[in-house]
Amino acid sequence: MHKVWIVARQEYLVNLRRPAFIIMTVLIPLIGLAGLLIAAFFGGQTASFFERQFSPESQRIGVVDWTGLFSPLLPEYEGRYRLYPTEEQGLAALRADEVTALLIILSDYLAEGRVRVVSKGGGFTGAAIEDSRRVRAFFVEHLLRGRVTPDLANRAAYPLNVDLVTMTRSGETSGGEGPLSIVGTFVIPYVLAILLVITIFVSSGYLLQSVAEEKETRVIEIVLSSITARELLAGKVIGLGALGLTQILIWLMSMWVLSGGALVLLALAIPLLARPEVLLLSILYYLLGYTVYAVLMAAAGSLGTTMRESQQLAGIFSFLASIPFMVSGFLFANPNAMLARVLSWFPLTAPTMMMLRLPLAQVPAEDIAISLVALAVSIPAILWAGAKVFRMGLLIYGKRPDVGQVWRALREA
Repeated sequence: MHKVWIVARQEYLVNLRRPAFIIMTVLIPLIGLAGLLIAAFFGGQTASFFERQFSPESQRIGVVDWTGLFSPLLPEYEGRYRLYPTEEQGLAALRADEVTALLIILSDYLAEGRVRVVSKGGGFTGAAIEDSRRVRAFFVEHLLRGRVTPDLANRAAYPLNVDLVTMTRSGETSGGEGPLSIVGTFVIPYVLAILLVITIFVSSGYLLQSVAEEKETRVIEIVLSSITARELLAGKVIGLGALGLTQILIWLMSMWVLSGGALVLLALAIPLLARPEVLLLSILYYLLGYTVYAVLMAAAGSLGTTMRESQQLAGIFSFLASIPFMVSGFLFANPNAMLARVLSWFPLTAPTMMMLRLPLAQVPAEDIAISLVALAVSIPAILWAGAKVFRMGLLIYGKRPDVGQVWRALREA
């Protein structure tokens, strides 16, 4: 272990001074600082600009009514909507930028529900108007005017005020506290999971680069004269894992400084109060996932004859790890779909898939158990096989080992 710690300390200190590590570590806080400066300089102008450009609720909309049901406009809608007697006048107002879109309510609206939306440029504005709750409320309240009470018309226009409550497998309920509950049970754990996944690949990438550079420069021959390949591999995994954690701590400290401490407290306190098991399992999957990919990246780095070739080999493992992100769109609809469950059982996709699923839903206990057992069983095998391939590939130059040579090395070991 003494030699392992020497290697770990050396890897940590050497890579800590790498320009790539320094730039990557400093870049994230600088982006956050730039965002704060822009927000402070422009104040609310930027937000109001995007609101004016993209929010149908803040735009002035022209209306041509061929049914008579929308004339005159209700007082609460006179500020955002402007009524025109003819279609020609409405189109002229649209050309003069007096309105951003024109609603032409056709004479067969009651029977067919047909409304023609005219907007400048592409169809994004029309699609946004069709999906706007406020525009739907405009139609509902005018159609029910004089037929029902104002309260009933308002409730028909806005029928839902959802209070989200989740139930655990034991039958206990949580949530129902508005936006703060949503942040605590979804946004913060999800962002934390993404952050942990990033550190896995950042640290593994440094490990790949370290092994490939030492082999390419033949420094590895001198190193192996005083240390075994297994001790070298263990030291590199520990040292570069600590480097990844250092980077995360620096990012968190920068978030603390830029937000006055509130954001980091929120990120840590809310998951612990709402769903502490999500945070604890995310940390566990991070440790297991880093171990798996670090050894695989080290083995890939030892097999390549150049840095570029090693990166190409490591791309296979990066692709496998990114598969859960490729199907993440389906997770929002059904986090417990069979595809997600199968990927959670496979050791190379289990860490990322489980960290994506945990904040989204109550993951079945058997999925958590199977994924943890699969990782616990596969990690010793990956460590054993990775160490053998690592030792074989370190001293092979000029030609990349083929599959047969790798298999023979494992069989003979």
